[in-house]
Amino acid sequence: MKETDFVNGFAKGLRVIEAFEDGDRRLSIAEVAKKTGLDRATVRRSLLTLVELQYADYDGKFFSLTPRILRLGHAYLSATPLPALLQPHLDHLAEKTGQSSSASVLDDIQVVYIARASQRRVMSINLTPGSRLPAYCSSMGRVLLAAMADEPVRQLLARTALRANTDRTLTDIDEIIVELGRVRQQGYAVIDQELELGLRSIAVPLKNRRGETIAALNVGAPAAHMSLTQMIEEVLPLLTDAAERLRISLM
Repeated sequence: MKETDFVNGFAKGLRVIEAFEDGDRRLSIAEVAKKTGLDRATVRRSLLTLVELQYADYDGKFFSLTPRILRLGHAYLSATPLPALLQPHLDHLAEKTGQSSSASVLDDIQVVYIARASQRRVMSINLTPGSRLPAYCSSMGRVLLAAMADEPVRQLLARTALRANTDRTLTDIDEIIVELGRVRQQGYAVIDQELELGLRSIAVPLKNRRGETIAALNVGAPAAHMSLTQMIEEVLPLLTDAAERLRISLM
C-alpha cells in the first residue's frame, strides 16, 4: 500500500473505538488516550465525532459506545455466509453434547466468536458473537495458531501479554510452540482450566475444500461435568464430523 493511500485520521478513530474492548464500557478522554497511546486532543476529536454520528454517548465526563456501533460488526457478519452456515451445526453439537458449542476466527492475538449455541453458561463472562478471548490459552485459539508456521506465531506471542489466568495456563512461548506442534499433529486442541478454573474445552479446525483453516469449532464444558477422556472419546468425533460436513460446503 502506498503511504498516500493510508488515512491516518481514520486509523486513529478505529483505535479509539477499539479502546472500549475488554469490558471497558465507560471511558474518559484520559483513559482512552492512555489505552491507545494517542494524544488527548486527537482522542477528544475522535470521541466527539463518534458522539455526533451517534456511535457514542457522552455524559460530560465519560464516553460510552451506543448500539449503533454494532452496525460495523454486522457488516462483517452480513458479508459472509459463514455464521449462518455454522449455526445449525453448532445447535446440533450443543443438543448432542448438552454443552455449549462455538465457532471463531483469529483476529491478531485474539479469537472472535462468530457463532454460538449455548446450553448453559460455562464461563464467568457471557460469550456471544463478537466476544473475544486470548488465542494463546483458548482451545479455538490454539487450533487457529497451529494452522500458522512457528515463526509468525512466535512474533505474535512476543507482543502478547501472556497472563497466567490460572496456575495451569501456559505462558512460556517455547512451551506454547511445543503445544501448538502437538495440536497440529493430532488435529485438535484441548484446554484444561487454562483460561478459567472449572472450564474445559476442545476444538478442531474448520477447513475449506482447499485444506485451508478458516475458523475453529469447539465445545466447552464445566470440568465437574466432563472429563478430558470424555471430551476426546465422546465430543471429538462429533466435532470432527461437523467440521467434515461443513468442509464440503466451503470453497
